Amino acid sequence: MGTHVIKMPDIGEGIAEVELSQWHVKVGDLVVEDQVLADVMTDKAMVDIPSPVHGKVIALGGQPGEVMAVGSVLISIEVEGAGNLKESAAPVVDKEPVAPKVEAVVVESKPAAAAPRPAPVCQGPMVARQADERPLASPAVRKHALDLGIQLRLVRGSGPAGRVLHEDLEAYLAQGQSNASAPVAAAYAQRNDEEQIQVIGMRRKIAQRMQDATQRAAHFSYVEEIDVTAIEELRAHLNEKHGTSRGKLTLLPFLVRALVVALRDFPQMNARYDDEAQVITRLGAVHVGVATQSDVGLMVPVVRHAEARSLWDSATEISRLANAARNGKASRDELSGSTITLTSLGALGGIVSTPVLNLPEVAIVGVNKIVERPMVVKGQVVIRKMMNLSSSFDHRVVDGMDAALFIQAIRGLLEQPATLFVE
Repeated sequence: MGTHVIKMPDIGEGIAEVELSQWHVKVGDLVVEDQVLADVMTDKAMVDIPSPVHGKVIALGGQPGEVMAVGSVLISIEVEGAGNLKESAAPVVDKEPVAPKVEAVVVESKPAAAAPRPAPVCQGPMVARQADERPLASPAVRKHALDLGIQLRLVRGSGPAGRVLHEDLEAYLAQGQSNASAPVAAAYAQRNDEEQIQVIGMRRKIAQRMQDATQRAAHFSYVEEIDVTAIEELRAHLNEKHGTSRGKLTLLPFLVRALVVALRDFPQMNARYDDEAQVITRLGAVHVGVATQSDVGLMVPVVRHAEARSLWDSATEISRLANAARNGKASRDELSGSTITLTSLGALGGIVSTPVLNLPEVAIVGVNKIVERPMVVKGQVVIRKMMNLSSSFDHRVVDGMDAALFIQAIRGLLEQPATLFVE
């Protein structure tokens, strides 16, 4: 038997160090070639680290949240044969690092098909946890349990360290358990528990970027009300006519098209500002970042060359990128290079928001929810579908008048949707 040492790989783009976000294995696990061992976080994306060999894990080189240099020892695996550990190499400690005593916010990533995760085994109808005990589970699993009306503390977890998985919720439901199984008094039990969440991985990167953006850019926001009745009618008509063959359209592709058309007259909005070099770069290509919520936080996949896409082409790409981001599978290229960002909370969009710029961009357009309200049109009170655009700009680069005119241009395009397609 020998030892195969896997070092932190060179991920490219001049990256010298990365953050270890999550282990998918532990000491003593048997792994196969191409099985995902760990997730690491670069400045732009989460990256899976697969195993190049079959063997048994004998040592882990770090713990979640640790920043590791490229070339440092990531993991050691006992293999058949000589392995790749030289006699002169530094000894590898056959010891698993102490796991942090907090629940990390991470991307759930399943092993490769060659090493499928075993099906969950529920050894009993429920788990007798204390009322103040918080079981391990990802944010997605917690939301799923909430939607199903399941008290998570009653579910037996089959994942590492007893982590509750989606499959465990399904097994729990299959056994016919319900909220009625739990003592009613538990809902009113006094609680004195506390929870500390370690800020690592994507959440750390989001925190750093948001702090950097608010400290460096001179933010100002502008809110405008838009009557979207006509464009909603057009969207419904197109979906009825072409939805089956081309796919359903949401409002986002129309907003992307409105951005593209408006930017022809306001190229200063489609720009990046290098504040160190004091250089503004205006771009002809419109690469629209679409802010997307995932289990690990906000990510911004990029619809490249939106200026050259049809409504359905944009819709397909937005859907593809959103799914990749939510599943933690978006590549570095798909998460970088945007020139202007579109952010929307959908039905939860509220009345007004103040989006934070996605530096080095100088503009971000925020979409609020659509509501029906009585409006006066040609002297008559009628019900119209209304929506606010809450947008932010970098005042170091964009003047207030230009920002207002830009949003007014988008408003005109959306209220008269035929103008979106008139060249």
